[in-house]
Amino acid sequence: MDIKQLADGVVSGNRRALARAITLVESARADHRAQAILLMEEVGKSGRQALRLGLSGTPGVGKSTFIESFGMMMIREGKKVAVLAVDPSSARSGGSILGDKTRMEELSREPNAFIRPSPSQTELGGVARRTREAVALCEAAGYDLILIETVGVGQSETVVSEMSDLFLLLLAPGGGDELQGVKRGIMEMADIILVNKADGDLKPAANRTCADYAGALRLLRKRPQDPEGFPKAMTVSALQVDGLKEAWGEIQNLTEWRRETGHFDQRRAEQAEYWFGQEIRQGLLAQLQKEPLKSMISDLAKQVAAGQLTPGHAAADVLNALQHG
Repeated sequence: MDIKQLADGVVSGNRRALARAITLVESARADHRAQAILLMEEVGKSGRQALRLGLSGTPGVGKSTFIESFGMMMIREGKKVAVLAVDPSSARSGGSILGDKTRMEELSREPNAFIRPSPSQTELGGVARRTREAVALCEAAGYDLILIETVGVGQSETVVSEMSDLFLLLLAPGGGDELQGVKRGIMEMADIILVNKADGDLKPAANRTCADYAGALRLLRKRPQDPEGFPKAMTVSALQVDGLKEAWGEIQNLTEWRRETGHFDQRRAEQAEYWFGQEIRQGLLAQLQKEPLKSMISDLAKQVAAGQLTPGHAAADVLNALQHG
């Protein structure tokens, strides 16, 4: 494969080249990995930057409708939009992004939109690395806005926040119990909370939920990367395309403030450092899956289970073998 030619295709905005490039970075084969590293270096020379929006929300909150309505609004403003997913659960449950692609009918037909399901692998680190590289490829291909959706729960939100500039949390109207159900960690990650389905009979409930979250956000510790009034809660109706313009306005305000104060670039630098550490960890874990270490670990595990060795002793043996291997 001619990596230079593929990189030129990506940078020129060729959708087929972009799809091929993402398929390459998704491959776990060692030779493909080496080519993917060269490709990432090549496309990085374009120096293009998109706005990366992380998006999370409980199932049934209307993420697909939101992404389609928001994406179409952006396209009407002359922007190019890419939608990617981090879905560590896809191998077990089939995930929802494949269904999303059929649900986002209007957006998936749009020439200025690019929708990509995540690879079906249970190992979150691997899925995350490939999504992160897909984000960089979409940036190089000239997309202005990249929506990174997480379909999993818990750890995948942390991963998405480490590859996005702003993190949006989408919630459905609900009572105080709803507030209890959202983990504090996710609340602390969110830059903007959007209470969806604020239309028809659900509008009063959405307004109450929004007020509850606004109150909860005020109790959280102030973060240095937030101007006055952020993080904030807002109501939207993706179905009625109501409140989306206001949400986009706030996204722009926050992004602008962070750019001017240096927080935007600092966050990207911190993320690059984070992913460097993750790459090393993934590489070391991959070594443990190779022979002869794989067999050694299996034998030691049996001895530990039988009480012949302590876990600490067995682990030290593996690490010594890794060190001198």
